[in-house]
Amino acid sequence: MQQRRWHRATSSLVGALALTATVGITATPAAATPHKAEPLSVFPSDTLTVHDPAQITGRRVNLPLEGCGQPIACGLVAELNELDGFDLDPRIAVRFSGPVDPAQVAARITVQEAHGGWRTGVDRVVWDPATNTLYAHPAEQLRPSTTYKLRVQGGPANKAVHDTFTTLSATDGLLDIREQIDTGAAFGSTGITPGLRVEGAFPVAGTTVAYRADNANPPTPPATNPAPVPTQQLPPDSTLVFGSYLAPSWLQSDVTIAQTPTGDDGPAPVGAVRLPFVAVLPPGPAPEGGWPTAIYGHGFTQSTTNVFLAATTNARAGLATIGTNVVGHGFGPGSTYVVTRDGVTTELGAYGRGVDQTDADSTIGSTEGSSATGAASAQSSRDALRQTAADVMTLARSLGATTADSVGTAAFSGEDVTYFGQSFGGIYGTLVTGADDDITRSVLNVPGSPITEIARLSPSFRLLTTQSLQAAGLLNRPDLAPYYFQEQLPLRGEGPVTLTVPGASAIQEFLARSTWLSRPGSPETFSPLIEPERVVVQVAFGDQTVPNPTSYTLVDAGDLWSRTSLFRNDISPTPLQNPHSFLLTLTDESALQGQAQVAAFLGAGQVVDPDGPAPVWEVPIVDPSVLLPLNYPFPAVDDQF
Repeated sequence: MQQRRWHRATSSLVGALALTATVGITATPAAATPHKAEPLSVFPSDTLTVHDPAQITGRRVNLPLEGCGQPIACGLVAELNELDGFDLDPRIAVRFSGPVDPAQVAARITVQEAHGGWRTGVDRVVWDPATNTLYAHPAEQLRPSTTYKLRVQGGPANKAVHDTFTTLSATDGLLDIREQIDTGAAFGSTGITPGLRVEGAFPVAGTTVAYRADNANPPTPPATNPAPVPTQQLPPDSTLVFGSYLAPSWLQSDVTIAQTPTGDDGPAPVGAVRLPFVAVLPPGPAPEGGWPTAIYGHGFTQSTTNVFLAATTNARAGLATIGTNVVGHGFGPGSTYVVTRDGVTTELGAYGRGVDQTDADSTIGSTEGSSATGAASAQSSRDALRQTAADVMTLARSLGATTADSVGTAAFSGEDVTYFGQSFGGIYGTLVTGADDDITRSVLNVPGSPITEIARLSPSFRLLTTQSLQAAGLLNRPDLAPYYFQEQLPLRGEGPVTLTVPGASAIQEFLARSTWLSRPGSPETFSPLIEPERVVVQVAFGDQTVPNPTSYTLVDAGDLWSRTSLFRNDISPTPLQNPHSFLLTLTDESALQGQAQVAAFLGAGQVVDPDGPAPVWEVPIVDPSVLLPLNYPFPAVDDQF
């Protein structure tokens, strides 16, 4: 796969440390204390690696385990020590002999390719007066498997300090998996023949659909009626198709994929799994070769039922829409679709992928099974996302055929397959689009990254960060309900912050290491692999679930600004309380507008402005910096950052 260039000539954030982002947070500004202190040491450094010829970089991380803290934190270090380099967005640390002016010092820090002229500065600067250490991140995301020079230029009468570090081969694991799928090695080793098993097909008109969730462990007889699934917005003469397909699985029981040396062919599949699909076919007879098909990726806590909302405009535009379940979603394996037509009720397997994983309470939640467990829990959903991306790749290669045990046929074209995903579907959809150029075009709706930042900044998910920090013994504000921690981290473009809260630096370090470990399954890692003409990114101003700064990170990493479409919910005539789910809120005009943009791009590669000359949609986005702030009030945590 030909990689697009990872770095731009200049950074919109270099030298922008004095910017003040309009966010509802009160991070403590750094005090100006000019001093002629000398820099003593820097991190990251290749001195913290060992030689390993089995790795692409020839190195393997070797962080000290002494004093690593509680078991979760120590397990995190042990996992990092299996990687072949440092993070693509490392938490840079420079220790000084005494106090400094952090803004002045930050302006003298550069990160430069060791064998090239590209370089960048730093932002997100934090000064820790207790240890005379300045922390920062590169202003731009770094390239995988690349050696960089980290230099702190001394001021008058000060010495300079510099070192080199090498970034991890973050894309390698998923690219190896894609290669195994392409060559057929993944299918041969698991005995799979790609193809769809059609288990039921029904016209929309006169058919009702409901979902019976298996949410008990062990399964018990259903105590309530199944939940209705809305299909009334679909064309009445379109067709609903239910079925399954076999896919190779690389996931181990703890929801991780084995870490293998990056210089080999990647992890081997551990088996095969039967996955669900549901689809909506457009009205009328299929064209020769089958319907052009778009794979839909559903959001966090959702399931294949969302296909029936997402397919509304596609069906009218002559596009079939098909989707499967994300790892850990759809409740338990006994979940079913209950389809009623002409007084006859049929129950079809929904193949839920949830398990009773996190609390052993004999119930299966809507996302149980989607995150790593035990010592690997800091990896969060990294490998579930990579497995889901592989499932989508397998689905794309299964479209052109049906298996011998199908009850019927469904005319899906296996050529020029496209993709669109909402929220979580936009997140793992970025992995799919970057890693698999067999996906012709994609629309990524309200994605963001990294997952750790989404959890930290979103009021919908911040309690997940609390749980992670509690497990690591790092909660530092027992008086600050309901989150009980304060991290004092600035957003991109904000000025330096001085730490004043005990434990904040340890939280920052834990979050940075967790993000580093998760990078091989994080979307901003793969957005630089996406050719701009293959994608449209839809972002909602003021998104409270996937906050705007995280969308900025994903888009900026791939330099996809020319392909980014901004829905200005703040000036919409019918503003939504939280615009995150606008694409599926079919009672609001923004949903049909957004879906019209999806259908036009997936069907013909056209990038349309959904409201023409009106200002509610910016296509492309006019000023990327509008995504740097949160763009919504966050009063519950105003004093926590």
